[in-house]
Amino acid sequence: MKINHNFFLDLAFQLAEKNLGNTGLNPSVGTIVVKNQTVKSSGVTSINGRPHSEFNALNKIKNTIGSTLYTTLEPCTHQGKTPPCINIIIKKKIKNVYYAFEDPDTRTFKKAKKILNKKGIKTKLIQSKKYKNFYKSYFINKKNKIPFISAKIAFSKDNLTINQKKKWITNEFSRKVSHLLRHQHNAILSTSKSINTDNSILNCRINGFNNNKPDLLIVDLNLKLKKNLLLNKILDKRKTFLITLKINKKKTVPYKKKGYKIILVDCLKTKKDFNLLYKKLYKMGYSRILVETGLTFLNTLIKNKLINNLYIFKSNNNLKKNGKNNTTLNYFKDISFKLIPIHLNNDKLYVKEF
Repeated sequence: MKINHNFFLDLAFQLAEKNLGNTGLNPSVGTIVVKNQTVKSSGVTSINGRPHSEFNALNKIKNTIGSTLYTTLEPCTHQGKTPPCINIIIKKKIKNVYYAFEDPDTRTFKKAKKILNKKGIKTKLIQSKKYKNFYKSYFINKKNKIPFISAKIAFSKDNLTINQKKKWITNEFSRKVSHLLRHQHNAILSTSKSINTDNSILNCRINGFNNNKPDLLIVDLNLKLKKNLLLNKILDKRKTFLITLKINKKKTVPYKKKGYKIILVDCLKTKKDFNLLYKKLYKMGYSRILVETGLTFLNTLIKNKLINNLYIFKSNNNLKKNGKNNTTLNYFKDISFKLIPIHLNNDKLYVKEF
């Protein structure tokens, strides 16, 4: 009987999606252990990145002799804070290993196959067209040492971004997907202007997920964040950072006492300034960041090519005189978006990959 390797790799990717954006600087990897065409065990990279998925899948079962292991990313071969995953693969006497991507980490890149083959373990790369962009963020992390930056914004049918009568533009289905996007990133980047206007918490409010995540990064260069905001009530439950100018260092003391953590920057005007901030955030452990701000800040990022993915939630309703934009849509006019096939009860979701 011919084995459908892509079927088991798809299962592994579905597992990896579960912890996407929640594994620190490590990628979220899914692993399936199969014997006699039957799934015997599974694992996913743990929250914050350790243990790795191969260990989680193999450590909880005893008889794995002759089994086949499917994993979304090349098993690591280097000693880090945990032993290399090839060790437990060899120890558990796995017969075959199939993986969908080679690990760009130079400590492992193209090494697993050589090592495992020497141990008599058949190892093969099977690239997945269906999940070809799954590790796009991880590849950017490794290449540039900066986080993968996504952004999202909501538009009415008549292309307005501010609803002057109600809090939201889109419906509850779109908002649920929006919260799922938050869950897939380990930090949200916003501005004091946006948060002051909306009194927003910007957390993930989906049953079963952690309501106090992701961490929050607030650009507040002139320290104008209001004192009576809802997010002030949960500062002890969630990491919340203020990004402000170094000249404001002494003025940040009251914010520190409230529970805010401070990130100081020299300036935040040019592409170079933002890249320096991105590198600092990556060193702090942030690999995937979701930008939720108004149109002005978002236009700056688009103009300077500082985002990787842009999501637009489009309502089926016109706002007309009840809506407005706080700036122009110039940088959106030449952007071609791809419609994501998802049911949002008349709303639509588009994405542009840069």
